[in-house]
Amino acid sequence: MVAVAGTDRMRVGDAERERVAERLASAHGEGRLTLAEYDERVRAAHGAVVAADLEPLTADLPTGPGPASAPARASASPATVPERRRPSPLRVAVAVWAVVSLINVVIWVAVSVGTGAAVAPWWIWVAGPWGVVLAVHALAGRAGLPVPAPFPFACGARSLRR
Repeated sequence: MVAVAGTDRMRVGDAERERVAERLASAHGEGRLTLAEYDERVRAAHGAVVAADLEPLTADLPTGPGPASAPARASASPATVPERRRPSPLRVAVAVWAVVSLINVVIWVAVSVGTGAAVAPWWIWVAGPWGVVLAVHALAGRAGLPVPAPFPFACGARSLRR
């Protein structure tokens, strides 16, 4: 910040404070400030009352853009890393169905081995209808038909974001 005669005692607004905070964030991203220095200076920037309070916060930082390696380093910051895609609710439902069905088959095999005779495949009554519903749901989605959400009781993450 360049001081003009008499302006160092001029009160600053949110825009000036935010501009200094952005410059400090950029300097931190370039590796010019440690996290502790950045935190201390940003707190001071947001608490600044007059222009003279903001001047020392960026006085030891270069005014131009950082070195050529700065964009590569900044791209690794958490703010620019794309969020990991979440699996669709249908994919999660199919995975749960598969695990539950597998557990039921393992129990059925254990009971059959334990009794020494083949037991009726009761696990089909658990896996079958559930699997049919999921298959119809998936096929309807692929055909472009409107499909209700698999979790109708609003217990999913979407209801928490309201």
